[in-house]
Amino acid sequence: MRPSEFELALDWAAAEGWNPGRHDATAFAAVDPGGLLVGLVGGEPAATIAAVRYDDAFAFVGLYIVRPDLRGNGYGRALWDAAHERLAGVTTGLDGVDAQVPFYARTGYELETWTYRYEGRGGARATDREDVRPVTAGDVTALDARAFPAPREGFLRAWTSAPDGRALGLYRDGALAGYGVLRACRTGWKVGPLFAPDAAGAESLLDALVDGVDGPYWVDVPEANAPGTALVRRRGMTPTFRTARMYRHRPPVYDRDLVFGVTTLELG
Repeated sequence: MRPSEFELALDWAAAEGWNPGRHDATAFAAVDPGGLLVGLVGGEPAATIAAVRYDDAFAFVGLYIVRPDLRGNGYGRALWDAAHERLAGVTTGLDGVDAQVPFYARTGYELETWTYRYEGRGGARATDREDVRPVTAGDVTALDARAFPAPREGFLRAWTSAPDGRALGLYRDGALAGYGVLRACRTGWKVGPLFAPDAAGAESLLDALVDGVDGPYWVDVPEANAPGTALVRRRGMTPTFRTARMYRHRPPVYDRDLVFGVTTLELG
């Protein structure tokens, strides 16, 4: 993709109701620009996909969209196959909507868990928070590598410093124990990642991230994280839709218990 085509892909994602972040393009392009692909028909964009390699062992697929007026012609499958040629032999993840799960399964992906998007409303909460303070990418890189299957320093530099957002760390005994990021989206806000050692820490981070936020915010919580699910339900947050976390080839190794909120459904 050229930069204008990537912005178009995000516009298409918004039209699908996925509500991308206002500044996602910069962070997404920092991962693997060669993995941001567009399929052209008659010289015009017809389909998009992100098939990005984080390293030689792990990749993630997202932003798989075919222009509505061109669906049913095989263009999406052609782009899908081309994208996966560059990911041959690499463990690959995705978060897929229910309707696409059978297709993904036919192409070698296996379901691990469901991720549910929960909606809350902004505003300060009167709670006793733990030590939560601003962080940079350099502060969180080591912790992030425990909660995500691959290093992603370039992505984190853009993700934690995006305009109109905030990145906060949870400290215990002077050491970083968790962190979270709030980013401005086309509508409202999203929290992700939300990485914490336990529900109390996750709630302290969440409280601080959404403090003063005016409007709706969302957190994508893996169903497999039972304390995370209990936390958002106790706060009165409501599920809006779900996606299937699926992997092709061997599932990656990372500390799933730390993941109270997924970073982004588009790139993991």
